[in-house]
Amino acid sequence: MSLRDFLERFRPAGTPGASATGVPADRTSERAAELKPALAQLTAVQQEAAEIRAAADAAAEAVRHDAAREAARLVAAAQERAPEVRRRTAEPVVREARTKADALRAAGERAASMVREGAAERMPDLVECAVADALRLAGGRGAGEAP
Repeated sequence: MSLRDFLERFRPAGTPGASATGVPADRTSERAAELKPALAQLTAVQQEAAEIRAAADAAAEAVRHDAAREAARLVAAAQERAPEVRRRTAEPVVREARTKADALRAAGERAASMVREGAAERMPDLVECAVADALRLAGGRGAGEAP
């Protein structure tokens, strides 16, 4: 109890003038009695707020749990679809690579064919030169000599 509260107890209860007999007013207990209903309502409101917070926490946990379960479902579905998506994504690249490979194979076959044709054209002359060289080295007649 503060000094002011203590001195407040001895303050005159009535108007100045002739002294009146009586007990000094207890303002502290008057204030406490005045605030008691309001504080009782505040306690009820605090309890209600605590219950609302607890319900909100439970609802938030349920939402988090549902969101985690939904996220896991989405990830599983995405992993299941991933091979098909990769295949479809790679399909144009593979098709282009096959087209290029076919073009390179055809170009290689054309080049080989040209080499074979050139060899076929030059082969008789080369064979004749080889035979002439072999006969000359063997001491036989040359290609231009008569028998």
